[in-house]
Amino acid sequence: VQLQAFGGGLVQAGGSLRLSCAASGRAFSSYDMGWFRQAPGKEREFVAGIGRSGDRLYYTNSVKGRFTISRDNAKNTVYLQMNSLKPEDTAVYYCAAGIGGPLGPMQYWGKGTLVTVSS
Repeated sequence: VQLQAFGGGLVQAGGSLRLSCAASGRAFSSYDMGWFRQAPGKEREFVAGIGRSGDRLYYTNSVKGRFTISRDNAKNTVYLQMNSLKPEDTAVYYCAAGIGGPLGPMQYWGKGTLVTVSS
C-alpha cells in the first residue's frame, strides 16, 4: 500500500488543522492505521491509531481531547483532526499502515507533512 499525507501548514496556537492520508494499492480496510510525528531533534512518536473498521481508537496522552483520528474506508483515507494546537505540536506528521493492530508495528509509511504551530 502506498500512502500520501497532506494538509500540513502554518497555524497559530489555538488553531486547527486537518491532516489527510490517502492510500492506494491493496485493500485499505485490511490495515490498521496510525499517525506519528517527529519534532526537530526528537525521535518519532506515536500520535493516534485506529482499527480497520474505525473502532479501537488510541491517542498519546498529550493529544487526548484535542486530536481525533478517523477513517473513511470507501475513500481509502485516514484523517487527523487537530484542534487547540500548541507550539509543541510542531513536527513532521506521518501516516502509517500495518496489520498488527493500531498500536502494533507499522509496515508501510508515507512521506510526512509539516505542521508548524506559532506562538
